[in-house]
Amino acid sequence: MLIDLHTHSTASDGTDDPAGLVSAAAEAGVQALAITDHDTTAGWARAGRQAERCGVLLLPGAEVSCRVRGITVHLLSYLHDPQEPELAQTLATSRDIRFSRARTMAELLSRDFPVTWDDVLAQAAHGATVGRPHVADALVAAGVVADRDEAFAGLLADGSPYVVHHGAPHPVEAVQRVRAAGGVPVIAHALASARGKVVGEDVLEEMVAAGLAGVEVDHRDHTEADKAWLRAFARAHHLLTTGSSDYHGTGKQNRLAENTTSPESLQRVLAEGRGVDPVGTLRALP
Repeated sequence: MLIDLHTHSTASDGTDDPAGLVSAAAEAGVQALAITDHDTTAGWARAGRQAERCGVLLLPGAEVSCRVRGITVHLLSYLHDPQEPELAQTLATSRDIRFSRARTMAELLSRDFPVTWDDVLAQAAHGATVGRPHVADALVAAGVVADRDEAFAGLLADGSPYVVHHGAPHPVEAVQRVRAAGGVPVIAHALASARGKVVGEDVLEEMVAAGLAGVEVDHRDHTEADKAWLRAFARAHHLLTTGSSDYHGTGKQNRLAENTTSPESLQRVLAEGRGVDPVGTLRALP
């Protein structure tokens, strides 16, 4: 069974529209899929309609931006109530901050490169959560870099003079807000040090105490040692574990279902999620 619980559409920084994301997943043989765009639920309805047509079980979700001690943390939220006021406001505030941050970065880059804020906006779908990947896409379109990977390794890397950081809730607060909205919180790529600094075990322990449900273990940015440590941490704290693609369409090399989640972990997510129901059908749940 192919279960992929971390994917992105044009509602944030993916290149497939929500319906196209579900279609691509179905074509790849994915039976259960989560749509987890950054700080938004805007793609849920379109993805849900396509899931019903394709016979895919869709878990509506989001990837919540968090920050602690200057370190960015991403929290996957599954099956939360999109109308719950506190979490909805958290996501809206994060979208506003991401927008302002991207605009400032574009203005900084425009001093040295042929990239404007309008160029960045041209890379984002209408209503999308605008962010650093769209700045990268504008750099690609201008011929400054070859692809997003090159942009993130250089001009848009942490420590670059063109990068500004944004405010975001503490990950413990985010876990609490997801739970209050009936959602299931799972930390994404917690040890992906190639992306930048990662939080220590003390922060993970605090998140567990606040209600963290699981950890994303199998991810292309984790080493085998990272995966082994996370599995041991999950066992010690009775957390569920997931594996995911972190698919962004052509925006990244990640392929759908390149890492997958077990049926047992999917069942735990479905059992704990109380904010909204999944959409579609699961064709072969054991």
